[in-house]
Amino acid sequence: SNIFNVLFILGASAVIAPLIVAQQLVRFDVPLMIGLSAIVLLLGLDGAVGRLDGLLLFAALIAYTAWGILQSRREQPEIQREYEQEFGGAAKPATAAAIALDVVFVVAGLGLLVLGSRWFADAAVSIARDLGLSELVIGLTIVAAGTSLPEVATSLLAAWKGERDIAVGNVVGSNLFNLMGVLGLSAAVAPDGVAVSADALRFDLPVMIAVAVACLPVFFTGHVIARWEGGLFLAYYAAYTAYLILDATAAPVQRTFATIMLGFVLPLTVVTLAVGAFRAVRQPRGRPGA
Repeated sequence: SNIFNVLFILGASAVIAPLIVAQQLVRFDVPLMIGLSAIVLLLGLDGAVGRLDGLLLFAALIAYTAWGILQSRREQPEIQREYEQEFGGAAKPATAAAIALDVVFVVAGLGLLVLGSRWFADAAVSIARDLGLSELVIGLTIVAAGTSLPEVATSLLAAWKGERDIAVGNVVGSNLFNLMGVLGLSAAVAPDGVAVSADALRFDLPVMIAVAVACLPVFFTGHVIARWEGGLFLAYYAAYTAYLILDATAAPVQRTFATIMLGFVLPLTVVTLAVGAFRAVRQPRGRPGA
């Protein structure tokens, strides 16, 4: 899901319109996403994310949420004035009836979401078995994309409407919640924790970390995700999916494909991003361009 969020959702959103990246994401949230991704890999080295590991991850989510609430209450006067100009002043206090109705909608929506997610996961696993694919592959592709559909709708619509900072914040926030909330709670409630396969340790979790690390230089270069960078993200998601399918079907071209990606495409991308980051450091601070 995290790989899909960054490579596909951010990529598609940036192709629609270059995305603006808030400085807080570069300074705090993206480094936190990178650190948590690495921690999850370390926690899974023994073959599972245990119940204690899950509780620690969920505790980190509570701390992160509390920090976010405190930060929002300390908003600078300029930011508050900007919100007032955009939305027409402070919102009126909600009535008890309106709050009760919102609670009903939240509970009903969560219930339907859980039910739909269960149907979706069971059907996806059934399809995977019928096609001879492993559950890991179907989870990394169809289930990951399906569970990220709310993020797809939110980010693409935000990019289309010009609310480009929301598109980026939605993806980074979703990835943080996946690591601390989804994985943390799942590991905490499962009797034996969440199993981590050898294939995930060998390939998919390192890819998740690499994708998180790739965000930093992309976000750092002018605090804008350009269209070509969005196209690059989409191309890498297509390559990642192709590798999973080739590996699962034991296709003879899988080794050649992996050699081309690791030997030529990835190093070229790293050099390109490094040059962009170096130029961003050297140029004077100014208003970011698109």
